[in-house]
Amino acid sequence: MKKVLIISSSMRKNSNSMLLAKEFERGAIDAGNQTEFVSLSDKNIAFCKGCLACQRTQKCAIDDDANAITEKMKNADVIVFATPVYYYGMSGQLKTMLDRANSLYPSDYRFRDVYLIMTAAEDEDTTPEKTIIGLQGWLDCYEKARLAGTVFGGGVTAPDEIKNHPAVQTAYDMGKGV
Repeated sequence: MKKVLIISSSMRKNSNSMLLAKEFERGAIDAGNQTEFVSLSDKNIAFCKGCLACQRTQKCAIDDDANAITEKMKNADVIVFATPVYYYGMSGQLKTMLDRANSLYPSDYRFRDVYLIMTAAEDEDTTPEKTIIGLQGWLDCYEKARLAGTVFGGGVTAPDEIKNHPAVQTAYDMGKGV
């Protein structure tokens, strides 16, 4: 059994990326894993100030919801990030959370496998590339971790539009394979 942390960064209720993340979670649960789902939509997360105090203390100096989420990230075996793709990149909420997780860098973090779930209005094969590159830049700082898989659901705009998309099954199967 693995501890799987799923972080959804969409600010919209019943967003397409959140629904794909829920399918991943369902697959992970069906495979016997322990999951926790965190939505950034109701969290207070300030921008990183770049003070680097976290490198000494392994805790961010800003006292908000990011510290608790970072602690969950540190103790998870698997992390799943879900994001809508805006202008061919990850959501600002996810990027801010990744910046605020800088205290993980000098820590003895547990996560090894990281997954990325993305949705976008665009449906070209190249649509998710820069989002993947953005997350890979963060992952490159964590030598023990790897990008274990991605799911992309393109061509969806309105909430719940993803429901009949092939990416739903892909997300479930990937979760089941954790």
